[in-house]
Amino acid sequence: MPEGHSVHRIARQFQRNFVGRPISASSPQGRFAEGAALLDGRTPTRAQAVGKQMFLEFDEEVWLRVHLGLYGAWDFAGEILVDPTIASANGRMGQTNQRGTDLADADDAPIFDDAGENSLASIGAPRRTRVHVRMSEQTKGLDEADGLEAEDAEWPPPVVGQVRVRLLTASTCADLRGPTACAVETPEQIAAVIARLGPDPLVGDPAENEERFVAAVRKRNVAIGQLLMDQSVVSGIGNVYRAEMLFRARLDPHTPGRAIPEELVRGMWRDWVGLLRIGVETGQMMTMDGLEGEAWRKAMAHRDDRHWVYHRAGLPCRVCGTEIVLEEMQARKLYWCPNCQR
Repeated sequence: MPEGHSVHRIARQFQRNFVGRPISASSPQGRFAEGAALLDGRTPTRAQAVGKQMFLEFDEEVWLRVHLGLYGAWDFAGEILVDPTIASANGRMGQTNQRGTDLADADDAPIFDDAGENSLASIGAPRRTRVHVRMSEQTKGLDEADGLEAEDAEWPPPVVGQVRVRLLTASTCADLRGPTACAVETPEQIAAVIARLGPDPLVGDPAENEERFVAAVRKRNVAIGQLLMDQSVVSGIGNVYRAEMLFRARLDPHTPGRAIPEELVRGMWRDWVGLLRIGVETGQMMTMDGLEGEAWRKAMAHRDDRHWVYHRAGLPCRVCGTEIVLEEMQARKLYWCPNCQR
C-alpha cells in the first residue's frame, strides 16, 4: 500500500498540473460515472494529502477523495510540470533537457531501483515534456511516449485497463486505477474524514501535531507496532516505515504505548517528520543515515540497500549480526531485530 510520502507527491503533481485549469472528467470503466459527471467541466482549486488519502477540491465546494489502498495508482501523461522544490534521488536537482529523458551530466543519471521505481525522473527538475508517470508506492517512473516527440504522441492517450476516473486538462491526463476509495464528497464529509485521521507532519501546526501523537501513543495499552499502523494515531505510516522507525528507535514492537518514555515517543515523531520529508523529496523510503556518493546511489537503486530491517528476514542485523525476525502483527509483516530492539 502506498505510504504517506507517495500520496504527498501525487498531491503536488495535481497542484502543479491541474489546479486552476478546467478539466473534463470521465469514468472509462463506468464504476464512477455519476461522480465523474459531477466533476466534469469544473476547475480544481486545491490538492491536499493527509496520510494515505488525497483530497482534490473543485469550484463550488465539490471535493474528490481518493484512497489508493493496496492496488491503486495514478498514471499521469502529457505535459508534466514537475515540482522544482523537490530534490532528485542523489540529493541534487537533476538537470534534464526539454525531452526530459537525456541528462546533461552523467552524475545526475536517473536512478531506477530493482522494482522499477525512478524517483529522480518522476519528480525532479522543473521541465515540460510529454511523459508517462505512474505514481503509487511502486512508482514506475517516467517514460518518453514510445520515443515520440510530443507533437507526434496520441492525445488524449488511449485508455488502458480498468480506469476508474480520467481527469483531463488541455495538456495533462491523470488516470486512476484500482483505488480503495474514490468519491465525490461535500466539505462537511471531507472535514469528518480528516478529523478521524491522526497527525501528518506536512499538514497543520508542527507543535500541535507532535503533542497529538505523543498523547495518542502514551494513553494506549496497545503495542507500539500496532499503534504506528493506526491511521487515527498517526497518518501515513505503513509497513516499511513502521519497521524502520521501530529499529531506529531501538524499540521492541510489542512494547505498550503507555510504557514508552515520553522523550522516546517524541523522538519517534521527530524521526517520522524527517523520514517523510526525505520520502517526499526522493520518492523512495530511504531510512538509512549517513550514506553518500556511490553508497547513496546504490541504496537508491536497490531497496534492500536502503533499509535497516525491512525485507531482511533471516539476514544478519546490520548493527549486531543477530538474525532479523519476521512475524505477523495484525495480519501485516513485521521485521525487527530481537537483540537491538529489546
